[in-house]
Amino acid sequence: MTSVTATKRSGPDDPHGGHSGRDGHGGQGGRPRRSWRPGPSGPPPRGKAFEDRAAWFLVLPALIPILILSVGPLLYGIALAFTDAQSGRTRSTQWIGTLNFQDLLHDTLFWDSFRIGLVWAVGVTVPQFLLALGLALLLNQNLRLRWLARALAIVPWAMPEVVVGIMWRLVYNPDAGILNETIRDLGLGDGRDWLTGLATALPALILVGIWAGMPQTTVALLAGLQNTPRELHEAAALDGAGAWRRFRTVTWPAIKPIALAISALNLIWNFNSFALVYVLTSGGPGGRTRLPMLFAYEEAFRYGQFGYAAAMGCVMVAVISVLLAFYLVGRLRGGEDR
Repeated sequence: MTSVTATKRSGPDDPHGGHSGRDGHGGQGGRPRRSWRPGPSGPPPRGKAFEDRAAWFLVLPALIPILILSVGPLLYGIALAFTDAQSGRTRSTQWIGTLNFQDLLHDTLFWDSFRIGLVWAVGVTVPQFLLALGLALLLNQNLRLRWLARALAIVPWAMPEVVVGIMWRLVYNPDAGILNETIRDLGLGDGRDWLTGLATALPALILVGIWAGMPQTTVALLAGLQNTPRELHEAAALDGAGAWRRFRTVTWPAIKPIALAISALNLIWNFNSFALVYVLTSGGPGGRTRLPMLFAYEEAFRYGQFGYAAAMGCVMVAVISVLLAFYLVGRLRGGEDR
């Protein structure tokens, strides 16, 4: 009786009897409720750390070839640009600092090749994009045998550059080439030697570059066109918008990110072209088609000036990095505006 009486008399403030509820805190049961307040953050669970290590192990097979085949040679080439490395096993290599770059600033042949490279890159990239855009718009229409036209459009892309170069050398052949034969059959003249003429070598080369690279741009733009909802075109047509207005207000905003990306990549790839130009003209005639990559190749493997050629490569990497930085900044600003 005494214990029962004491229990009944104990109120909520009683230090010995606790609260008068069922659980001592106004709840049910004889034990206190758990607190749901977030506690201090502790170390991550062991499972999370194991998953992070496992993810690195999965990435390593793709990361190691990049480090060995791309990053390693790039760093070695940059270091080589500050030496006087030349061909010959018995010749020692000395560190000469920025002397190669100082000589490069006064090398008019290199800067001429640099100017030719810019003309080549822009002259190929701009017409390539415009023609690819027109072809992509055509292939996006509901035409008969559209699948066959799409398959034929990517044939030049599937051909190696060496094969493309040999094929176009046959086309441009001054004696039995199909181009000169067509000109003679039409009565337009006797034809000419397109790849050895000072005035025609670079335009003829640009035409081949456009033909060889257009399928890749066409496929990228066609993918963007197919992802554009048709409802937008139908709504614009109901509002009375013509074909040009629909393209400007509906089609172009949808494919603009893809167009900018593929154009930037094409500009970089065309500036770095080597195999196609080497097979067609080898930089001739008179250096009129000697692109910077071909000029660096000749300095390294024809004249044995490895350090000087590496300095040229560093300049080209710097230019490409600047172009890529402008592109990335534009993409980031475009993303912020959206």
